Amino acid sequence: MDLTGLLFWIFLLFSVLSPVLQRRLLEMNRLRLIHQLEQRRGTRVITLIHRQEAVSFLGIPLARYIDIDDAEAVLRAIRLTPDEMPIDFIIHTPGGLVLAAEQIASALVRHRGKVTVFVPHYAMSGGTLIALAADEIVMDENAVLGPVDPQIGQFPAASVLRVIREKPITEIEDETLILADISEKAMRQVNATVRNILKANGMPETEAQRIADALTCGQWTHDYPIDVEEAQQLGLPVRVGIPEEVYQLMELYPQAMQRRPSVQYIPVPYEVPRPRNGGQRRG
Repeated sequence: MDLTGLLFWIFLLFSVLSPVLQRRLLEMNRLRLIHQLEQRRGTRVITLIHRQEAVSFLGIPLARYIDIDDAEAVLRAIRLTPDEMPIDFIIHTPGGLVLAAEQIASALVRHRGKVTVFVPHYAMSGGTLIALAADEIVMDENAVLGPVDPQIGQFPAASVLRVIREKPITEIEDETLILADISEKAMRQVNATVRNILKANGMPETEAQRIADALTCGQWTHDYPIDVEEAQQLGLPVRVGIPEEVYQLMELYPQAMQRRPSVQYIPVPYEVPRPRNGGQRRG
């Protein structure tokens, strides 16, 4: 084999192994940060992070949502955690399957140790349902939660029911009536789930019902951002103060590679420069 052929095979082998090695290194760095946070806080750290990573199918990033596989993995992690050990649950998700989110939330509520949910950026829909199961929700000052009103197909359940209320029944198609029946059941079920989760965490029933009504009644669009101040006004146990390890961990879940980045900056912390005119700021 000549030198050119040898170089070709070396390049081919490197091209095949390089992504595998990079992903393995990424996993090791994630586990290192998780272990570091666990050691510092004396907790079990569980992550539920849905990002469009560089791994994709035919170059098309795969969307990630809460699913049954996620629920199985989280339940397994909770079973492996001693009953009295606190759990730190880091969540970053647009939501997903209601059944999976309810299973995770119910398991967290039953855990006897303190449960803290960290929201570094957003936890919408089913992610908010999981956050409600925490004894404490710790958010970045710019992070958001979202409503947990059920969606029936591509329509909000509350909007389907509004059609039934405002339109004569003789002008409504059978399919819409069926959707309305399903919507009514879904609204009732999700409302009861939110109320029961909050009550299980020690919240008075009247307060739990008020928050459940606010989050499930459909008064907002499904992607409405509930920021820290509004979450506190609702009565949720929210405070600001994400640990630095959580931010570092999020950086190890990269978005899908793009030909041209949409956001660029020098990735180092800056110090505030001192004024040059004797401490006086210029207008």
